[in-house]
Amino acid sequence: MKTSIATVSISGTLREKLAAIASAGFDGVEIFEADFLAFDGTPADVGKIVADHGLEITMFQPFRDFEGMPPPQRARAFDRAERKFDLMQQLGTDLVLVCSNVSPLAIGGIERAAADFHELGERAKKRGLRVGYEALAWGRHINDHRDAWEVVRRADHPNIGLILDSFHTLSRGIDVESIRSIPGDRIFIVQLADAPLVKMDYLFWSRHFRTMPGQGDFDLVAFMRAVAATGYAGPLSLEIFNDQFRGGSPKSISVDGKRSLIHLMDQVAREEPAVAQPPVPMPDRIAVRGVEFIEFSADEAEAETLATILRTMGFRFAGRHKNKHVDLYRQGGINIVVNTEQEGFAHSSYLVHGTSAYAIGLKVEDAAATVERARALGAETFAEQRAPGELSIPAIRGVGGGVLYFLDERSDLARVWEIEFNLVAATNEPDAGLTRIDHIAQTMNYEEMLSWVLFYVSIFRTRKLPAVDVVDPAGLVRSQVIESTDAALRLTLNGAENPRTLAGHFMSRSFGSSIQHLALATDDLLATAERMAALGFEALDVPYNYYDDVEARFGLEPEEIERLRQHRILYDRDEAGEYLQMYSRSYGDGFFFEIIERRGTYAGYGAANAPVRIASQKRALNLDDRIAATL
Repeated sequence: MKTSIATVSISGTLREKLAAIASAGFDGVEIFEADFLAFDGTPADVGKIVADHGLEITMFQPFRDFEGMPPPQRARAFDRAERKFDLMQQLGTDLVLVCSNVSPLAIGGIERAAADFHELGERAKKRGLRVGYEALAWGRHINDHRDAWEVVRRADHPNIGLILDSFHTLSRGIDVESIRSIPGDRIFIVQLADAPLVKMDYLFWSRHFRTMPGQGDFDLVAFMRAVAATGYAGPLSLEIFNDQFRGGSPKSISVDGKRSLIHLMDQVAREEPAVAQPPVPMPDRIAVRGVEFIEFSADEAEAETLATILRTMGFRFAGRHKNKHVDLYRQGGINIVVNTEQEGFAHSSYLVHGTSAYAIGLKVEDAAATVERARALGAETFAEQRAPGELSIPAIRGVGGGVLYFLDERSDLARVWEIEFNLVAATNEPDAGLTRIDHIAQTMNYEEMLSWVLFYVSIFRTRKLPAVDVVDPAGLVRSQVIESTDAALRLTLNGAENPRTLAGHFMSRSFGSSIQHLALATDDLLATAERMAALGFEALDVPYNYYDDVEARFGLEPEEIERLRQHRILYDRDEAGEYLQMYSRSYGDGFFFEIIERRGTYAGYGAANAPVRIASQKRALNLDDRIAATL
């Protein structure tokens, strides 16, 4: 599989873009005309830089408003084409993209367009060049790949071929099965882009909201299965127009692009093995069976404060690491690790971020296979020096720099606590009834959200739910849920772009993305709340008016409302069940715990309660005044 990406897809100067594209492991690059025009050098200089990076120019684009023009515009169009042919030869590429005409002067008709392309093919043949024709979703007369193929077929010239772009096909809802009848050798290049499903003008949608495959809502697997069935063997090229990417890191966006293509074609090969080959040998997406542990980095004083909070929630000290200053706290199936080592990665994380949940341990089917797949998708593996008797736990670095550890039942990894910790005997004292980690909420810059989404859905057997806007009194926070179908892994990704929001403040104070809250499940939140209150737990205050509204909306009995108010429990309900949630006071500059109970088959996250919760948290932290003082 040859991979390519258009220079318009990432930010930076042309030199910076080419360096990032090469570093990410692409084979080729589409030179977008705007990038070329802004470059201070000759076409030959561009060609040399591309070659020096080990890349090839897969295509030059775009050439606009060509076919179906009346005289004298038709003659001018051919003159412009000849100038572009000159440029292509100096650049060192043999393919140019011609997009379907959008000019109001354009004359319709398949035969007329085919005649123009046949003549253009003759001119290109003399130069050893090729011309690809693409149907723009907003083309004046040609806006469907089926019509574009008919133009190419009737042009009947070996130097004229079709360019397929997933956005133009899928945005219009065109049946991708129609692609299967096109001969693969008549497709000159395939361009790929995903996008969220929204209702808007095709041009605006295309120019601002394209994403990498796997980050949006299009069925690109079905699209590429159809392409693979044609026998197409040319490059797969990303053409992404996205305001967010244009302001992001060219290196990280390029890495995402490469990862997206590998993940996409791995899926296609698994679903269409007769016609598609896997891009890289690797295991299938990994099933997660649960969260084994969350690890915090802290110093001794802050570790004791954290331990005190955990005790008020019913956690017990369960043991200390045999070789390190690492303590284990347990309740139900939840393991919380607090690391106060003075060297190593945890200490480095503490120095940068302060006390934070910097590592997640996941229970998976096969830990070694998980790392193998992650590595094939460009993830960075992680390992630290081990003392005698310590296990080598497979791990990778996450998008935000944290660590993901993997444990399975295939080896001694399942006995990590017995092997590495001096465990203390359990007592008969009742806990608070917490059973497991329901979900993990990670906060990051909004610009990073799509990278996180792609990272999780490409490595693990998960799906993404529709994004929602969480209302903070100071602005909106974009939230995206990633979860496995059996709910063994639930992640909420919260993208902050406004420093005045609670999430934005947390980001600025922790100097980067991190876990902002852990949601811990119980089978009876009212009983758990009573037990935790007896242990000294301080729940987040909830405004009195909130409960009057809940009573009116859901028709709860006054006695039940009073119990919710007494324990500061928030309530939500849908047709599938009920959701009860209680929050701790914030620790540090925004980290907190959520205690939840799901009744029935409620699958949401209490999003309707978020504005009340956030306002209460900011009030408790006196956050609005603290932020205002810095502005």
